[in-house]
Amino acid sequence: KQWYQRRVAITAGNDFSRKVPRSTSILFHLNALFVSALPIWLFWRIQQLELNTYGIMFGIVTIVSTFLMSLAYKNVKYSLKHKIAQRRHAGVTAEVMQQVADASSEKKKTVKKEKDDRVLFKKTEVADLEATHFSIFYNNALFLFLTIILSFYILKNFSAGANYLGSSLTS
Repeated sequence: KQWYQRRVAITAGNDFSRKVPRSTSILFHLNALFVSALPIWLFWRIQQLELNTYGIMFGIVTIVSTFLMSLAYKNVKYSLKHKIAQRRHAGVTAEVMQQVADASSEKKKTVKKEKDDRVLFKKTEVADLEATHFSIFYNNALFLFLTIILSFYILKNFSAGANYLGSSLTS
């Protein structure tokens, strides 16, 4: 019970802040690094940019793109978390109340404050996970789509190096 109360206190303080936990930040950075490095393969194999010649540019653009992608992940997650929490409130409340009812039949009655805290914690947990996953999916899809459109259609007449630079950083 003490562990649960500490969890609720921590969650209630960080309910919908812009800060993300360290584990989520690491997840964002690793995903961003992977997705930011994908255009290297595209330009190395299709546009024939040599890794020896353009390696420094690939590295710098990948680092900058990784940083920008992780910021995009955080911003989308923040904007979605509250909306998701509102939409999932009824379902989460029903689930938590069922769990409390099952536990209460065996033990003493659960206080309303504790029920509300459990609902708040579960709602925040569900909204956080959904917002994190959707943010990663949405930003990755948008980045890759824009990279392909920019590199093959809009910037196709530019040199291969400028095409890579422009399409990766603009996306």
